[in-house]
Amino acid sequence: MLTIQQVEKARHNAISFFDRAGLVLTEKEKLEIEIADFGLSDFEKIGLEVLVYVNTKRVCAKEIVMFPGQTCPEHVHVTKNGVPGKEETFRCRWGKVYLYVSGPVNCDKSVVKGLDQYADYLKVAHEVVLEPGEQYTILPDTLHWFRAGDDGAVVSEFSTMSTDAQDVFTDPRINRFTLLAE
Repeated sequence: MLTIQQVEKARHNAISFFDRAGLVLTEKEKLEIEIADFGLSDFEKIGLEVLVYVNTKRVCAKEIVMFPGQTCPEHVHVTKNGVPGKEETFRCRWGKVYLYVSGPVNCDKSVVKGLDQYADYLKVAHEVVLEPGEQYTILPDTLHWFRAGDDGAVVSEFSTMSTDAQDVFTDPRINRFTLLAE
């Protein structure tokens, strides 16, 4: 749960990251940046700042800001009722992002440094490092999580229709949508 002050501070900081990446936002877009804490109230470690440009039945485009070391928890975009889960391509615009997907383990346990209380829920350890200009596509039904480097990151996401409410997280404590403290 976040306070309104925390949300506004995070939104202000996210705008500065967009500026660093050279992305120009309208005033309306600045107000629409979603601040996600995944219901864990540990925003500095587990969280995202997301701006959705478009989300139709066929396509979705988003910008994601991640503050230094911030992590999006492990999840999967599941196929449901015969409808394939979301396919998404991440393209790093600024900073560095560490993406972990299903596949052979190619990194050590230090990837969860500082995330000890979440380590049991970060199972996949095939690391893909994205620097500016690099991209990676995640197919539906692929378990994944990602984390910003030491300076943070700005990532463009291009995907099929986003159905965030259907995402299945490894950590059962997660609530995809942020609740505000009264």
